[in-house]
Amino acid sequence: MAVAQGVTAFHAPGRVNLIGEHTDYNGGFVLPAALSLGCTISVSPAQAGKLVLKSKQMPGTVEVDIASILDAQPRKHWSDYVIGVAREIASLGFVIEPATLEIDATVPTGSGLSSSAALEVATAFALLNGRPLEKLEIAKLCQRAERNFVGMPCGIMDQYASVFGAAQHAILLDCRELTHQLVPIPDGVELVAVNTMVKHELGSSAYRQRVAECAEALSHFPGKPTLRDVTLGELERTAASIPEIPLARARHIVLECWRVLQFHEAAQAGDLERMGRLFVESHRSLQHDYEVSCEELDYLVDTALTIPGCYGARMTGGGFGGCTVNLIKSSELENFEKAIAARYKERFNIDATIIRCKPSAGAGPVE
Repeated sequence: MAVAQGVTAFHAPGRVNLIGEHTDYNGGFVLPAALSLGCTISVSPAQAGKLVLKSKQMPGTVEVDIASILDAQPRKHWSDYVIGVAREIASLGFVIEPATLEIDATVPTGSGLSSSAALEVATAFALLNGRPLEKLEIAKLCQRAERNFVGMPCGIMDQYASVFGAAQHAILLDCRELTHQLVPIPDGVELVAVNTMVKHELGSSAYRQRVAECAEALSHFPGKPTLRDVTLGELERTAASIPEIPLARARHIVLECWRVLQFHEAAQAGDLERMGRLFVESHRSLQHDYEVSCEELDYLVDTALTIPGCYGARMTGGGFGGCTVNLIKSSELENFEKAIAARYKERFNIDATIIRCKPSAGAGPVE
């Protein structure tokens, strides 16, 4: 099927993860919501044999020879996300048609709100251009692109949330079974991300290190396929034989999986106080056991908890910068936004970006 004459556009959302951090690559549970912010790709015809990539946010144009797409090598460039997806689609037997992809992203990069997954998923929809492929297979091929081509050993959460997001709902995702349930957001509360506007360089190397530390902890539990399968009792009985750092990482994963399920229960019951407490417990675990927070994130969480109307706050995303996510009473929303921005500016002389997170639909064509 040739790319339609004229222009066709496809959108994929970023996501905010409400709770369940670093559990996805351990086969656990996560609870993200797709955002209204995302990535839109307009598709128009191009010269025969070429894939032309343009971004409104990044300089330059990238031309790719479609005939050699399966032999492409990563360049450590934003285009790797697009080319990685194209390779995966081609490897499934789909013909990559000549096209110009004009990319417009509204998710801030490095914010922990999945700008990369939004780009990957929008690319998949644009290159498939209506050709049938199950939604789950789209999420999986985008994850493969990031793992195998970009080189980041990510879990499935970001791509899955971008594909399966639902308006006015978060999703409880089982990262082993790759199934999900819709989770309504209770009335009277707003989800607010506060972007630190920093991204510390440790990010990607520390992510790989955490994956390895989790694998080391798991090696002490023969027969258990993932840390998600380890109970707290089993962890406590084996603790003496596990080195301190892998033990701390495993403790975070085991308890974080439990917190996700507790948060789901609390959300269903509309128990905002309990939802907020679980936010804070998750952040403290990421701060102390998983060690992926940073001074700016900790300051935003600690400060948010002193502002009226804040039920809870935590870092969201991989860590070392990016955003916090805050559960705010609707009537206190504007006061919270003004207060958190002013205090962060006073402490770090940085203008934090405030993002109201409206749970939105997953990827698809732009009508």
